[in-house]
Amino acid sequence: MADVGGTMTTDAARPQVFLHAGRDRRVQAGHPWAYSNEVRMTLEIKALAPGSVATLHRVDGKPLGVGTVNPHALIAFRVFDRAAGTAIDEDFLAERLTRAIALRERFYDQPFYRLVHAESDGLPGLVIDRFGNVVVIQSNTAGMNRLLDPLLAAVLAVLAPAAIVLRNDGRTRAFEGLDTHVGIADGDVDGLVEVREGGLAFRADVIGGQKTGWYFDQRDNRAFVAALAVEGRLLDAYCHTGGFAIAAAAAGARDVVGLDSSEAALAIAVESAGLNGVAARSDFRRADVFDALARLAADGERFGVRRRRSARLRPLQKEAVVGDQGLPQARPPRRATGRARRVSVHRLVLPQRRGRGLRHGGGHRPRPRRPFGPDHPRRRRRPRPSRAPPASRNGLP
Repeated sequence: MADVGGTMTTDAARPQVFLHAGRDRRVQAGHPWAYSNEVRMTLEIKALAPGSVATLHRVDGKPLGVGTVNPHALIAFRVFDRAAGTAIDEDFLAERLTRAIALRERFYDQPFYRLVHAESDGLPGLVIDRFGNVVVIQSNTAGMNRLLDPLLAAVLAVLAPAAIVLRNDGRTRAFEGLDTHVGIADGDVDGLVEVREGGLAFRADVIGGQKTGWYFDQRDNRAFVAALAVEGRLLDAYCHTGGFAIAAAAAGARDVVGLDSSEAALAIAVESAGLNGVAARSDFRRADVFDALARLAADGERFGVRRRRSARLRPLQKEAVVGDQGLPQARPPRRATGRARRVSVHRLVLPQRRGRGLRHGGGHRPRPRRPFGPDHPRRRRRPRPSRAPPASRNGLP
């Protein structure tokens, strides 16, 4: 019987987690999460260490799968496998990594891609980006954090990378009760690493850059925007390390302008532009984006394509604090000051518009009234009193 980080990984001695009656339909349909209000939070479940491996059951005892439980998080259970007897160990993780590699190799001919994308690859809370022989791991949940040792062993066995970097500094870790840290679990990383995409070469900072150092999930968007900018001008706001701008310049844009407040990120963008021979048509400026946009407009600058980074997703927590500037705080102070107020997470996700339903982008849509049953008093047909037909004015029937 294996023990991983103090968590039993075989079915014999696992904790048993039960859902409330009527709350199993979504999980049975394939969804990998069970929320805290769907789980029967007994004293035994509340006493479990966050991230413990457990078996999920319906209220009648039917098993729904094996996964990790965190009784202190909004997402209380994350399903790893539908077979309740599956052992979550090094072999299981290695099999999932092998399956993820086989899928990526059907699309990419070079090892520069997002290898594991959490639930999409059957590994909830885990993100792995592959930069050639350097692997960057993000462990975002308590469950995956407890499985870190067998995960590192599986990565070494399947990929044999030169270095493994841990980027456990995501803000979602706070919602799981985890600290943040960055480090090198194996090997050594000296400076920037190489990224190859679409026939171009880039540089990425996997230690101090945003996220894992490179946005692999924007690969298709970079190619799409580059095609739009051919023979035109591109303005790239919040350009980070210049991926969109450099791809556009290499595709034939007349000139590109990148704006960002990070001097380190802009230095990487300038280096990458030089690697691809587009430095003469690339202008990266350190500035506050809003101030820079106002100056460009005042100077009469015009661009055929304007690209900016999308807004962040709202934090996933049971409730958040909205302060004076309308921004949610990840961990509200014990005593909120100023005009801060507590609001539901749904108000942070969906804009509220009176009289407009979700179809129009608004807030709550009122439930339709149910029709009365056949035996309801309002549905019973009462016999109408018989009345004689009215007499005609001229006396004729």
